[in-house]
Amino acid sequence: MREERLRTMAGLRGAAPPLSAWRGRSGRRYVVGVHELAEPELDEVDEAVVIAVRRDEAGIAEAVSITASGRGPRERLHRNWLARARQKGATEMHVHRLAESEEERRAVVADLALEPEQANA
Repeated sequence: MREERLRTMAGLRGAAPPLSAWRGRSGRRYVVGVHELAEPELDEVDEAVVIAVRRDEAGIAEAVSITASGRGPRERLHRNWLARARQKGATEMHVHRLAESEEERRAVVADLALEPEQANA
């Protein structure tokens, strides 16, 4: 799994979050909105795949946690997920909102996971 920055976004800044993409093991590309890893942002996320990301000195992204969230209270992202992601050095939250069902979101998480323990970590 690797991030592929979208070249078309280079000169487009505005109200919308910056976009990027991740390529899964299957070769599929998943477009994501890039957000700060913060509690107010976390409250806005439902029915999405979320990748907690840290960057090295060269700006290369590394996923540290990947999960899916839904609308229900049990499916929502939890503060402990945010705390664990921060402990692993994450500063960004990459949100993929195009998977429409719970099954599709689980498939995206599985495709993006490098190691089995990363899925829903």
